Amino acid sequence: MESLQILERVKNKFGDRVLEISDKKPDPFAVIDPKAIVEVGRFMNEDPELAMDCLSNESGVDYKDRVEVVYHLFSYKHRHGAVLKVKLPRENPSVATLEGVWKSANWMEREIFDLMGVNFEGHSDMRRILMPEDWIGHPLRKDFVEPAEYHGISTVRESPIIRLDTKKK
Repeated sequence: MESLQILERVKNKFGDRVLEISDKKPDPFAVIDPKAIVEVGRFMNEDPELAMDCLSNESGVDYKDRVEVVYHLFSYKHRHGAVLKVKLPRENPSVATLEGVWKSANWMEREIFDLMGVNFEGHSDMRRILMPEDWIGHPLRKDFVEPAEYHGISTVRESPIIRLDTKKK
């Protein structure tokens, strides 16, 4: 089944909880109401014609006016895939975890939490995965300002480009 056919099947099942379908290449996508993401994910996983048994990637994107979580799904049985998105407010972005549908969501959601600040409600272990526990802020947010130091260690570093330019002379 082609991606747009998959997304139309989801739209037929969930109606207005599918907020938008885009046919943008290379990855058509559907924007899902954040309150419905678990139900939609479970349907796509359990429906025999879709059988989306793999959450191959889950990522966070900062668009200045909102934060999006993007889900790339794949079916090994049918060799087809689809992309879902949820749009969240910049202030306190939060959406339900998909860990109960796909176990691979566990670490991907922790990474998104750590670097983008999205809280995944119901997650079994919502804590930082890359940054230290006491780090302030979320480094992949457009509004993040890196502190000058962390525990007395400078975060300022010499640009490798400047160093290479100096060696050429």
